[in-house]
Amino acid sequence: MKVIFLKDVKGQGKKGEVKDLSEGYVRNFLLPQKLAALASEGNVKTLEQQKQSEKKKKDKEKEDAQKLAAKLAETTVVIRAKSGEGGRLFGSITSKQIAEEMEKLGLSVDKRKFQMDDAIRVLGVTVVSIKLHPEVTAQVKVQVTEEK
Repeated sequence: MKVIFLKDVKGQGKKGEVKDLSEGYVRNFLLPQKLAALASEGNVKTLEQQKQSEKKKKDKEKEDAQKLAAKLAETTVVIRAKSGEGGRLFGSITSKQIAEEMEKLGLSVDKRKFQMDDAIRVLGVTVVSIKLHPEVTAQVKVQVTEEK
């Protein structure tokens, strides 16, 4: 009996997959738990439309991420911090502080998307990478200046 999986089923198939399974397994387990639907022509067409709309949505997200990455490449975020001798900061600059400064510039990026090995602890310009999308990574310059 051909079915379309509505959710991932361990050992059987993933969501959206069409598979031929035994009738008893389908009628007694998959259908009552709403894990699968019978693979009729209408259901298969609906599945294809869902896949197309999902693909369009993902393409739009990637395109938006690329536009934001281009904008971020031209941006320099300036942060003022107290520092001691030799340009060492009292404390450090974290991704949260960078995200807040970017918000003031009108660029909204989640602090969890920043890829920083360690917080910034010195004055000067540091390049920070931001993973906006699984296929798009942006670079932004963060300039730390001394607070008077």
